[in-house]
Amino acid sequence: MGGQESKVVLIAGPTASGKSALALALAARCNGVIINSDSMQVYRDLRVITARPSVEDEARVRHCLYGHVDAAVNYSVGSWLEDAAAALAEAEARHQPAIFVGGTGLYLRALTRGLAEVPAVPPAVREAVRARLLRDGVTALHGELCRRDPASAARLNPRDRTRIARALEVLDATGRALIDWQREGQEALLAPARCRALFLAPEREDLYDRISARFAAMLEAGALDEVAVLGERNLDPLLPAMKAHGVPALIRHLRGEISRDEAARIGSNDTRHYAKRQFTWFRNQLPEFTWVRPEAAADWLNSPL
Repeated sequence: MGGQESKVVLIAGPTASGKSALALALAARCNGVIINSDSMQVYRDLRVITARPSVEDEARVRHCLYGHVDAAVNYSVGSWLEDAAAALAEAEARHQPAIFVGGTGLYLRALTRGLAEVPAVPPAVREAVRARLLRDGVTALHGELCRRDPASAARLNPRDRTRIARALEVLDATGRALIDWQREGQEALLAPARCRALFLAPEREDLYDRISARFAAMLEAGALDEVAVLGERNLDPLLPAMKAHGVPALIRHLRGEISRDEAARIGSNDTRHYAKRQFTWFRNQLPEFTWVRPEAAADWLNSPL
């Protein structure tokens, strides 16, 4: 697989479905480059709690876009797409297959469908909106959005603090509704015909058991210490890194608000709910992905690229 029109492999699936192991095996077989497509594994502060590939695995084959962003950065899909374009170009220059792996559907859809290009929001505007959110609460801000931008408000959960704040930030900064900006955007990075796309789909109960076991293993591997260091930075709680699954609950435990067992339960439950949403999102948004049980992935792995 080489040259400008070579195939690109996309491996998606819910969290804890075995995506990283499959990508590693494929990359080792075909001398490929693994490019991260998980929105939390980009943060250098969160190796353990996001189950990033181990140092040993990263040494086996080239891994790109893992742990290259500071937790204080509000890293966006657009930023990732720019970084992914550079990683893909480098892989093609080296004549290595590119293997995108991760469960962040917006990242993978941006690769093949393009992305709405919304102007950057000035820090002063962002800080003002977030100050109002803290002072007045999410209900008040959703009510404001309903008055000023009813189309965007109708698409959002009235309790979704992050997306409501984002819609108001864009409105305040540009004078235009977010939904208007989303009608215009960047072109896709990859033509769908160039991509071989797989979605790992374990049985739900098996997956939920794996999620619970993995969260317990992450705690044993130092996730609590990792989150403690992150918490000491006193970052904005609305930053993406501060909302990684398990981080808010473990910070509450470190503050003495809940027990470690309760934090683990909350973290595992949040992760299971996210996995359920991933199944639904990919089925509706990216139907071109081939769904495969993990136990059948070896056959897919050994078939021609």
